[in-house]
Amino acid sequence: MSESGLPPSVFHMLEKNVGRRVSVILGASYGFEGKLIAVTHDPPGIWLSDADAIILRATIAKPIPQVVGKEDRSEVFINLNSVQRIEVLHKNK
Repeated sequence: MSESGLPPSVFHMLEKNVGRRVSVILGASYGFEGKLIAVTHDPPGIWLSDADAIILRATIAKPIPQVVGKEDRSEVFINLNSVQRIEVLHKNK
């Protein structure tokens, strides 16, 4: 089996998004938002620049969690073992 036939790993997908803003959800009500600047393999993780710690909240009326608070954190390293979800943020036109 040739290597070109293998599906891309999580690391390849993350490396394609270096330089873009991402939202990294660590729990049901918190995470980080910032610019993805590096992906590391050992330990498995990502570095965010211009990062904000975010607080998420969902209600019965709005079941999709919304960002309700932000706090500046500058640069942050996040171990991928603790990540629940990563979203690439797109600019609104």
